[in-house]
Amino acid sequence: MLFDQSLLYPAPVALMGLPLDSIMSTQGIMVMLLVAYAGAMWMFLKSAPKVYTVMVSDLEVARRFYEGMLNLSAAEVPLHYYYNYEQTLGTAGLDPMYLGGASLANAGSMSTPEGLWYQLRKNTQLHVVGGASLGDRNQQRHVCFDHSCLEYILMRVQLSAVKHKIRNEKPLNFLVRDYDNQVIEMAEIDG
Repeated sequence: MLFDQSLLYPAPVALMGLPLDSIMSTQGIMVMLLVAYAGAMWMFLKSAPKVYTVMVSDLEVARRFYEGMLNLSAAEVPLHYYYNYEQTLGTAGLDPMYLGGASLANAGSMSTPEGLWYQLRKNTQLHVVGGASLGDRNQQRHVCFDHSCLEYILMRVQLSAVKHKIRNEKPLNFLVRDYDNQVIEMAEIDG
């Protein structure tokens, strides 16, 4: 009676040509864990939304513009933005779990991303942050480094019948009037 060796190894293991004892070794298990981790990270990053960032001179004016005039809905902050350690001032290595009971109230504010979050499309979000300087005659400015982002905002402006004037196509620059009859300059920063 002949013994069939393929019965000793499951089909996937036999296909890889590796003996079962090398796969079940410490190194084999570590390799399998790394492959599983890489697959999980790929799935996470693939499903993460594309985020456009616009820097504005006044967040409250921006909120009224994006929510009121353009009717953008608020978005959930993407999971990968909760762990923005490089953006926290001087607390890059600090984990909120190590802050202790007295500092837990501040722990949430350190790890929560600042600004406004809006849903642009199914898997695309707009992150509005402060920090832009005022434009000519103290007009509000919204600046962006991404041409596609400003094109999408311009499309929303046109669909919402908001008064606007295109000043330049490349880099994209246009003016809009908000509800308070205030001029907002939307400018692409050519980087």
